Amino acid sequence: MELNKTKYSGFLVDIKQRIRDAQYLALKAVNKEQIQLNWDLGKMIVEKQEQLGWGKSVVEQLSKDLQDEFPEMDGLSKDNLWRMRKFYLNYRNLEKLAPLVQEIGWSHNIIIMEKCKDALEREFYIRMTKKFGWTKDVLIHQIEGNSYALYLTNQTNFENALPEKYKNQAILAIKDEYQFDFLDLKDKHSEKELETALISKIRNFLIGNGWRLQFYWQSI
Repeated sequence: MELNKTKYSGFLVDIKQRIRDAQYLALKAVNKEQIQLNWDLGKMIVEKQEQLGWGKSVVEQLSKDLQDEFPEMDGLSKDNLWRMRKFYLNYRNLEKLAPLVQEIGWSHNIIIMEKCKDALEREFYIRMTKKFGWTKDVLIHQIEGNSYALYLTNQTNFENALPEKYKNQAILAIKDEYQFDFLDLKDKHSEKELETALISKIRNFLIGNGWRLQFYWQSI
């Protein structure tokens, strides 16, 4: 029996969508694992410094050794290790915020952590980023526009608050209120570019760190 082109086209659309849904879910899991990994590394660094009195040199040495061991893995620069340390220190005593940071991307967390000093303000931008799928540019725009203060005075409607130039970016960046910022894609990208990037990132992440990155640097 010959294929009915109309029915097959609909069938193909359904199959492609199912594959994309699976890819998005897989990438979500990878992102949460990445944030948890960064948290764990920050915690391990802080604990060793507190226990053994190590200074700044351990971060530089650790960065060098880890990059030698995992040359294909991004995010192991000394600057990023310092961010992980700061990340842990900022949130370790905030039981309400600690789980929320896994709901957004690493670069979004860095922007919020470095630009917002108050815990309530950070919570606000974390929740808004997750809810509205803000890109990094939109997040920065909202922080610099003092949206938190406007929200407290009931002067901001976030459903309509985005300038026109940011709206398409937000739509293209996210389908399900989630940010894939560590794919290093341009704000305007095609579905094919997204698929290629996320498949590559998942593969490299799983291979590069053995899923949970067994560093064993506790014995240093």
